[in-house]
Amino acid sequence: MARGPLTPDEVRRYHVDGYVLVRGMFDHAEIALLHRCAKQDKAMDDHSFGRADDQGGVVRLSLWNHPGDGIYGMFARCRSMVDSAEALLGGEVYHYHSKMIMKDARVGGAWAWHQDYGYWYQNGVLFPLLTSVFIAVDPATRENGCLQVLKGSHLAGRVEHILTGDQAGADAERVRELAARLDLVHVEMEPGDAIFFDANLLHRSDQNHSENPRWSMICCYNAARNDPYKDSHHPRNTPLQKVDDALILEVGATRFAEVAAVGWLDPERDSSASSLKDSGEVIS
Repeated sequence: MARGPLTPDEVRRYHVDGYVLVRGMFDHAEIALLHRCAKQDKAMDDHSFGRADDQGGVVRLSLWNHPGDGIYGMFARCRSMVDSAEALLGGEVYHYHSKMIMKDARVGGAWAWHQDYGYWYQNGVLFPLLTSVFIAVDPATRENGCLQVLKGSHLAGRVEHILTGDQAGADAERVRELAARLDLVHVEMEPGDAIFFDANLLHRSDQNHSENPRWSMICCYNAARNDPYKDSHHPRNTPLQKVDDALILEVGATRFAEVAAVGWLDPERDSSASSLKDSGEVIS
Protein backbone atom coordinates (compact mmCIF):
# COMPACT_ATOMS: atom_id res chain seq x y z
CA MET A 1 0.00 0.00 0.00
CA ALA A 2 1.06 3.63 -0.53
CA ARG A 3 3.45 4.61 2.22
CA GLY A 4 1.43 7.47 3.72
CA PRO A 5 1.83 11.27 3.75
CA LEU A 6 5.11 13.16 4.03
CA THR A 7 6.82 13.39 7.39
CA PRO A 8 7.54 16.78 9.02
CA ASP A 9 11.22 16.39 8.09
CA GLU A 10 10.32 15.75 4.45
CA VAL A 11 8.09 18.84 4.47
CA ARG A 12 10.98 20.87 5.88
CA ARG A 13 13.38 19.62 3.20
CA TYR A 14 10.83 20.44 0.49
CA HIS A 15 10.69 24.07 1.59
CA VAL A 16 14.49 24.34 1.81
CA ASP A 17 15.37 22.55 -1.46
CA GLY A 18 12.21 23.14 -3.48
CA TYR A 19 11.54 19.41 -3.77
CA VAL A 20 11.56 16.15 -1.87
CA LEU A 21 12.10 12.70 -3.38
CA VAL A 22 10.11 9.88 -1.77
CA ARG A 23 11.35 6.38 -2.49
CA GLY A 24 8.62 3.75 -2.70
CA MET A 25 5.69 6.16 -2.43
CA PHE A 26 3.65 3.42 -4.11
CA ASP A 27 4.31 -0.30 -3.75
CA HIS A 28 5.05 -2.77 -6.53
CA ALA A 29 1.44 -3.91 -6.98
CA GLU A 30 0.10 -0.34 -7.16
CA ILE A 31 2.62 0.96 -9.66
CA ALA A 32 2.42 -2.24 -11.75
CA LEU A 33 -1.33 -1.67 -12.00
CA LEU A 34 -0.86 1.94 -13.08
CA HIS A 35 1.76 0.84 -15.63
CA ARG A 36 -0.54 -1.81 -17.10
CA CYS A 37 -3.56 0.48 -17.20
CA ALA A 38 -1.74 3.39 -18.82
CA LYS A 39 -0.03 1.34 -21.49
CA GLN A 40 -3.22 -0.51 -22.42
CA ASP A 41 -5.46 2.56 -22.27
CA LYS A 42 -6.74 3.29 -25.78
CA ALA A 43 -8.48 6.48 -24.63
CA MET A 44 -5.20 7.84 -23.31
CA ASP A 45 -3.45 6.97 -26.54
CA ASP A 46 -6.26 8.54 -28.59
CA HIS A 47 -6.03 11.77 -26.57
CA SER A 48 -2.24 12.01 -26.60
CA PHE A 49 -0.45 14.70 -28.56
CA GLY A 50 3.15 15.68 -29.20
CA ARG A 51 5.38 18.50 -28.05
CA ALA A 52 8.54 19.20 -30.06
CA ASP A 53 11.78 20.41 -28.49
CA ASP A 54 14.31 22.59 -30.33
CA GLN A 55 16.43 19.53 -31.23
CA GLY A 56 13.88 17.60 -33.28
CA GLY A 57 12.62 15.34 -30.49
CA VAL A 58 8.97 14.89 -29.52
CA VAL A 59 7.29 13.84 -26.27
CA ARG A 60 3.73 12.55 -26.23
CA LEU A 61 1.43 13.45 -23.36
CA SER A 62 -2.20 13.30 -22.28
CA LEU A 63 -3.80 15.76 -19.85
CA TRP A 64 -6.98 15.84 -17.80
CA ASN A 65 -8.41 18.33 -15.33
CA HIS A 66 -10.68 16.29 -13.08
CA PRO A 67 -9.40 13.06 -11.53
CA GLY A 68 -12.53 10.92 -11.85
CA ASP A 69 -13.26 7.59 -10.16
CA GLY A 70 -10.94 5.33 -12.15
CA ILE A 71 -7.39 4.26 -11.37
CA TYR A 72 -5.85 7.64 -12.28
CA GLY A 73 -8.29 9.32 -9.92
CA MET A 74 -7.44 6.90 -7.12
CA PHE A 75 -3.77 7.87 -7.37
CA ALA A 76 -4.52 11.61 -7.49
CA ARG A 77 -7.14 11.47 -4.72
CA CYS A 78 -5.51 9.01 -2.31
CA ARG A 79 -4.69 10.29 1.17
CA SER A 80 -0.95 9.72 0.78
CA MET A 81 -0.91 12.22 -2.09
CA VAL A 82 -3.51 14.75 -0.99
CA ASP A 83 -2.51 14.86 2.68
CA SER A 84 1.10 15.41 1.56
CA ALA A 85 0.09 18.27 -0.75
CA GLU A 86 -1.91 19.85 2.08
CA ALA A 87 1.05 19.58 4.44
CA LEU A 88 3.26 21.30 1.86
CA LEU A 89 0.80 24.07 0.98
CA GLY A 90 -0.54 24.65 4.47
CA GLY A 91 -4.21 23.86 4.01
CA GLU A 92 -6.91 22.43 1.77
CA VAL A 93 -5.95 21.71 -1.85
CA TYR A 94 -7.81 20.83 -5.02
CA HIS A 95 -6.75 18.91 -8.13
CA TYR A 96 -5.42 21.42 -10.68
CA HIS A 97 -4.74 18.81 -13.36
CA SER A 98 -2.88 15.56 -14.07
CA LYS A 99 -0.94 14.33 -17.07
CA MET A 100 0.79 11.23 -18.35
CA ILE A 101 4.16 11.98 -19.94
CA MET A 102 5.09 9.40 -22.58
CA LYS A 103 8.78 9.83 -23.30
CA ASP A 104 9.16 6.91 -25.69
CA ALA A 105 12.34 4.99 -26.40
CA ARG A 106 14.77 6.59 -28.87
CA VAL A 107 12.35 9.39 -29.89
CA GLY A 108 11.31 11.04 -26.62
CA GLY A 109 12.22 14.73 -26.68
CA ALA A 110 13.74 17.10 -24.15
CA TRP A 111 12.03 19.74 -22.03
CA ALA A 112 13.54 23.20 -21.66
CA TRP A 113 14.33 24.70 -18.25
CA HIS A 114 11.05 26.02 -16.86
CA GLN A 115 8.95 26.62 -13.77
CA ASP A 116 5.37 25.44 -13.59
CA TYR A 117 4.31 28.81 -12.16
CA GLY A 118 5.99 30.44 -15.13
CA TYR A 119 2.88 29.57 -17.16
CA TRP A 120 0.25 28.93 -14.47
CA TYR A 121 0.73 32.60 -13.59
CA GLN A 122 -1.03 33.37 -16.87
CA ASN A 123 -4.09 31.43 -15.71
CA GLY A 124 -5.05 33.93 -13.02
CA VAL A 125 -3.28 32.09 -10.20
CA LEU A 126 -2.10 34.89 -7.91
CA PHE A 127 0.35 33.02 -5.65
CA PRO A 128 2.76 30.11 -6.34
CA LEU A 129 0.89 27.95 -3.83
CA LEU A 130 0.91 24.88 -6.05
CA THR A 131 2.83 21.63 -5.95
CA SER A 132 3.40 18.88 -8.51
CA VAL A 133 3.95 15.18 -7.80
CA PHE A 134 5.95 13.30 -10.44
CA ILE A 135 5.34 9.53 -10.14
CA ALA A 136 7.74 7.23 -11.97
CA VAL A 137 5.78 4.66 -13.99
CA ASP A 138 8.92 3.40 -15.76
CA PRO A 139 12.47 3.62 -14.38
CA ALA A 140 13.84 7.14 -14.89
CA THR A 141 17.57 7.28 -15.62
CA ARG A 142 20.04 9.73 -17.12
CA GLU A 143 20.00 7.63 -20.28
CA ASN A 144 16.24 7.86 -20.83
CA GLY A 145 15.85 11.51 -19.89
CA CYS A 146 15.14 11.69 -16.17
CA LEU A 147 13.97 14.87 -14.48
CA GLN A 148 16.67 17.42 -13.62
CA VAL A 149 16.24 20.16 -11.01
CA LEU A 150 18.21 23.16 -9.77
CA LYS A 151 18.19 22.64 -6.03
CA GLY A 152 16.89 25.71 -4.20
CA SER A 153 15.96 27.61 -7.38
CA HIS A 154 12.38 28.09 -6.15
CA LEU A 155 13.73 30.81 -3.86
CA ALA A 156 14.52 32.97 -6.90
CA GLY A 157 10.81 33.53 -7.49
CA ARG A 158 9.06 33.51 -10.84
CA VAL A 159 11.33 33.85 -13.89
CA GLU A 160 10.15 35.19 -17.24
CA HIS A 161 9.43 32.51 -19.86
CA ILE A 162 9.79 32.71 -23.65
CA LEU A 163 9.02 30.26 -26.45
CA THR A 164 11.78 27.81 -27.44
CA GLY A 165 10.54 25.65 -30.32
CA ASP A 166 7.11 24.40 -29.16
CA GLN A 167 8.00 24.99 -25.52
CA ALA A 168 8.01 27.98 -23.20
CA GLY A 169 11.34 28.03 -21.37
CA ALA A 170 12.69 30.16 -18.55
CA ASP A 171 14.93 33.13 -19.41
CA ALA A 172 18.24 31.51 -20.42
CA GLU A 173 20.51 34.18 -18.94
CA ARG A 174 18.88 33.96 -15.52
CA VAL A 175 18.91 30.15 -15.62
CA ARG A 176 22.63 30.19 -16.50
CA GLU A 177 23.43 32.42 -13.52
CA LEU A 178 21.34 30.33 -11.16
CA ALA A 179 22.99 27.15 -12.44
CA ALA A 180 26.41 28.62 -11.62
CA ARG A 181 25.38 28.97 -7.96
CA LEU A 182 23.08 26.02 -7.35
CA ASP A 183 23.42 22.24 -7.49
CA LEU A 184 22.09 20.42 -10.54
CA VAL A 185 20.38 17.18 -9.48
CA HIS A 186 19.53 14.34 -11.87
CA VAL A 187 16.50 12.69 -10.26
CA GLU A 188 16.88 9.02 -11.10
CA MET A 189 13.84 7.04 -9.96
CA GLU A 190 12.42 3.54 -9.78
CA PRO A 191 8.76 2.79 -10.55
CA GLY A 192 6.67 3.86 -7.56
CA ASP A 193 9.06 6.61 -6.46
CA ALA A 194 7.61 10.13 -6.37
CA ILE A 195 9.08 13.61 -6.26
CA PHE A 196 7.07 16.53 -4.90
CA PHE A 197 8.30 19.87 -6.24
CA ASP A 198 7.51 23.55 -5.79
CA ALA A 199 5.77 25.51 -8.55
CA ASN A 200 8.81 27.81 -8.85
CA LEU A 201 11.46 25.07 -8.95
CA LEU A 202 13.43 25.17 -12.21
CA HIS A 203 13.43 21.76 -13.89
CA ARG A 204 14.08 20.18 -17.28
CA SER A 205 14.88 16.82 -18.91
CA ASP A 206 17.02 15.49 -21.76
CA GLN A 207 15.96 13.53 -24.81
CA ASN A 208 15.56 9.78 -24.47
CA HIS A 209 18.33 8.16 -26.52
CA SER A 210 17.95 4.77 -24.83
CA GLU A 211 15.94 1.69 -25.73
CA ASN A 212 13.77 2.16 -22.62
CA PRO A 213 10.63 4.33 -22.36
CA ARG A 214 10.24 6.86 -19.55
CA TRP A 215 6.56 7.24 -18.74
CA SER A 216 5.49 9.23 -15.70
CA MET A 217 2.26 10.52 -14.21
CA ILE A 218 2.24 14.04 -12.76
CA CYS A 219 -0.51 15.24 -10.42
CA CYS A 220 -0.73 18.97 -9.73
CA TYR A 221 -2.51 20.56 -6.78
CA ASN A 222 -3.45 24.16 -6.02
CA ALA A 223 -4.23 25.56 -2.58
CA ALA A 224 -7.98 26.10 -2.24
CA ARG A 225 -7.32 29.61 -0.90
CA ASN A 226 -5.37 30.32 -4.12
CA ASP A 227 -8.46 30.03 -6.31
CA PRO A 228 -7.67 31.74 -9.66
CA TYR A 229 -9.38 35.08 -10.21
CA LYS A 230 -10.35 34.20 -13.80
CA ASP A 231 -11.32 31.14 -15.82
CA SER A 232 -8.73 29.24 -17.85
CA HIS A 233 -8.23 25.80 -19.34
CA HIS A 234 -7.44 24.45 -15.84
CA PRO A 235 -10.15 24.47 -13.14
CA ARG A 236 -10.88 26.89 -10.40
CA ASN A 237 -11.34 25.59 -6.85
CA THR A 238 -13.22 22.30 -7.09
CA PRO A 239 -13.66 20.34 -3.82
CA LEU A 240 -11.52 17.20 -3.86
CA GLN A 241 -12.90 14.00 -2.38
CA LYS A 242 -10.03 12.10 -0.77
CA VAL A 243 -10.02 8.29 -0.84
CA ASP A 244 -8.22 5.73 1.26
CA ASP A 245 -4.98 4.41 -0.22
CA ALA A 246 -6.43 0.89 -0.31
CA LEU A 247 -8.85 1.93 -3.06
CA ILE A 248 -6.00 2.10 -5.58
CA LEU A 249 -5.89 -1.67 -5.82
CA GLU A 250 -9.59 -2.21 -5.14
CA VAL A 251 -10.64 0.03 -8.02
CA GLY A 252 -7.98 -1.39 -10.30
CA ALA A 253 -9.09 -4.94 -9.61
CA THR A 254 -12.83 -4.36 -9.98
CA ARG A 255 -13.17 -1.50 -12.49
CA PHE A 256 -10.29 -1.92 -14.90
CA ALA A 257 -12.51 -1.01 -17.84
CA GLU A 258 -13.13 2.43 -16.33
CA VAL A 259 -9.50 3.49 -16.04
CA ALA A 260 -10.10 6.33 -18.50
CA ALA A 261 -12.91 7.87 -16.42
CA VAL A 262 -11.47 11.36 -16.67
CA GLY A 263 -12.24 14.50 -18.66
CA TRP A 264 -9.46 14.52 -21.22
CA LEU A 265 -8.06 17.87 -22.32
CA ASP A 266 -8.55 17.49 -26.07
CA PRO A 267 -5.89 19.19 -28.22
CA GLU A 268 -8.49 19.78 -30.93
CA ARG A 269 -10.80 21.70 -28.59
CA ASP A 270 -8.52 23.43 -26.13
CA SER A 271 -5.89 26.04 -26.93
CA SER A 272 -3.70 24.93 -24.03
CA ALA A 273 -3.15 21.61 -25.75
CA SER A 274 -3.02 22.77 -29.35
CA SER A 275 -0.96 25.95 -29.23
CA LEU A 276 1.73 26.90 -26.78
CA LYS A 277 1.61 30.36 -28.25
CA ASP A 278 -1.80 30.61 -26.58
CA SER A 279 -0.96 28.97 -23.27
CA GLY A 280 2.81 28.87 -22.96
CA GLU A 281 2.46 25.58 -21.15
CA VAL A 282 5.15 22.92 -21.18
CA ILE A 283 5.53 19.62 -19.41
CA SER A 284 8.30 18.05 -17.34
